[in-house]
Amino acid sequence: MYHYDTRPGNMDENGEKGYTHRMSVEKVREFLRPYGRDKDIIEFPTSSATVAEAAADLGTEEGRIAKSMSFLTAAGPIVIVMTGDVKIDNRKFKDIFHEKARMIGAEDVERLTGHPVGGVCPFALPDGVRLYLDESVRRFETVFPAAGSRNSAIEMTADELDRITKPEAWIDVAKPAL
Repeated sequence: MYHYDTRPGNMDENGEKGYTHRMSVEKVREFLRPYGRDKDIIEFPTSSATVAEAAADLGTEEGRIAKSMSFLTAAGPIVIVMTGDVKIDNRKFKDIFHEKARMIGAEDVERLTGHPVGGVCPFALPDGVRLYLDESVRRFETVFPAAGSRNSAIEMTADELDRITKPEAWIDVAKPAL
């Protein structure tokens, strides 16, 4: 786990804890190196933490942004990757996990997922964090998950995402975001 170092020089231009976020991107880069994808991370000069920001930065539709949603279950933290144009269907979530969907609070996201809010991604997750890929990801030829910071992403096919992240399972827990 990385701790915030707020000394001058370790904050980014927006007063964000840039040092910590940069360390998370480096963890992701190391994770992707064996797959030859470490040099494919795209970093933006501004935040791409929301689906709308990421889509604008990438010049693509919001659906192609692969958001990583973090939840706390009785068995521990989980991350579910789904497209940016859907949201969690609570009934489907409960049918699969046998409990109500409870998102991890912003104050605990980095501690539990290893990545900052806005940079949670399916790569370099700590031991004990279970990863699931939602079927909505398969709708697109490629998607853009974050790469460990509020201003990074990487383009991947669903097959690459599956091969590289080795999820617990592909699940269907999404519904259209209206």
